[in-house]
Amino acid sequence: MQPIPRSKKARTGVSGLDEILAGGLSEGRVFLLEGNPGTGKTTIALSFLMEGAAIGEQGLYVTLSETEDELRDGAASHGLTIDGNIAIFELVPPESLLDAEQQQSLLYSSDLELGETTKAIFEEFERIRPKRVVLDSLSEIRLLAQGSLRYRRQILALKHYFARKNATVLLLDDLTSDSLDKTVHSVVHGVIKLEELAPNYGSERRRLRVIKYRGQAFRGGFHDFIIRTGGVVAFPRLVALEHRKEFSREVLPSGISELDDLLGGGLERGSSCLVLGPAGTGKSTFALQFVMAAIKRGEKAAVFVFDEELGLLFARAKTIGIDLEKMRGEGSLHIEQLDAAELSPGEFAHRVRERVDSANAKTVVIDSLNGYQASMPEENALVLHMHELLQYLNRQGATTVLTVAQHGLVGDMKAPVDVTYLADSVVLLRYFEARGRVRRAVSVIKKRTGHHEDTIREFRISNKGLSLGEPLDEFQGVLRGVPNFVGKIEPLLTPNQMDVDHS
Repeated sequence: MQPIPRSKKARTGVSGLDEILAGGLSEGRVFLLEGNPGTGKTTIALSFLMEGAAIGEQGLYVTLSETEDELRDGAASHGLTIDGNIAIFELVPPESLLDAEQQQSLLYSSDLELGETTKAIFEEFERIRPKRVVLDSLSEIRLLAQGSLRYRRQILALKHYFARKNATVLLLDDLTSDSLDKTVHSVVHGVIKLEELAPNYGSERRRLRVIKYRGQAFRGGFHDFIIRTGGVVAFPRLVALEHRKEFSREVLPSGISELDDLLGGGLERGSSCLVLGPAGTGKSTFALQFVMAAIKRGEKAAVFVFDEELGLLFARAKTIGIDLEKMRGEGSLHIEQLDAAELSPGEFAHRVRERVDSANAKTVVIDSLNGYQASMPEENALVLHMHELLQYLNRQGATTVLTVAQHGLVGDMKAPVDVTYLADSVVLLRYFEARGRVRRAVSVIKKRTGHHEDTIREFRISNKGLSLGEPLDEFQGVLRGVPNFVGKIEPLLTPNQMDVDHS
């Protein structure tokens, strides 16, 4: 039995969308692009025609709602110029036009019979002979049809006509006349739905979903996208199982012998580490310690900061001997401040992938998951997002360090999101009081990839960086924040030990 030949694909020109569609739109087929006004249908349609024009294919934009000037202005706002390879045919009211000759060449869609409107579209098609067609929008045709049966027949007529001409057609539907009418869904070859969400705070979020694509596997589910100068950018949903790279699972030291002892030698390449603790305990400092160690090994690192202004972070890190600006200037460190109110989960995952795929970052820090959670206040799938992202990073051989701030300072504390079971290692930071001073302790409570110390060590942060003391084996209750002293005082760090240099 001969295999069925695969149809050629017409690329959409939208970054990320062709990956979702497994290559683009099947040539010679009719597709539906639906969504409420403002979701980006026209921008995607123009990109589709521009992509065809770039390879010499003639395009035709048939508009029943916008004028040619509006379309050209919209394209210009993205830096695009509609040239001779794209023709615009407008069916708009002639009342505002003074030129009688122009009035005769235009059609007022709401005053015409549907058959005449369809005939005018076919005549323009025969004149232009385009390879790609956009029809904007179906709401006007639905209103002219004045009935589901007649509407379906007209859509079928359009489909069969364009199929005979081997044209790839994109029908736009703004869902303003009847959002529940699914007549076109059963007729067209594929359906792409655009949505716009308005969170309680922050900018709007946009996402798309391929509802149907006959005879073609595609990436299912919702995919975030944005509209920016230049057009639409889609962020395909990350599927970790599709990504795997061969690498050596070596143990990477942190540069501090006591911390490495706690971790059983260090962090394994291709693993994730969660640094957990209340505000101010030094979670970012621990994360930066692994970054500095990676750069000293000659590797590249990427840091994504949600909670702290970069200028303040640079200044604070410099006081403890970590010059982030110098590392960035040398090209070994990518550090980026993210605005949780303006960022979707899909875009964030895309930015992380860019640093790992393109810049070959081997250590990735996300500081913190509290800020990452804030980027999706109405999302219920934070743990799923994090699972896919961590699995992807692990499979690429990147070592990931995450921080989470817990509520409270001492006693029982809770994290806003529990991802301890996702991380391969968990480092727990705590405040405790002893001898009239507030002190800080660190312990490793989990490590999947090997043994680790089960002790608790005091640590301090000074102008020399991070310093750890001996195990606090003569205290009980350190993790609760209110320890009981059961021995002598020698295990505690003295002020002079703050300046121990571990470099």
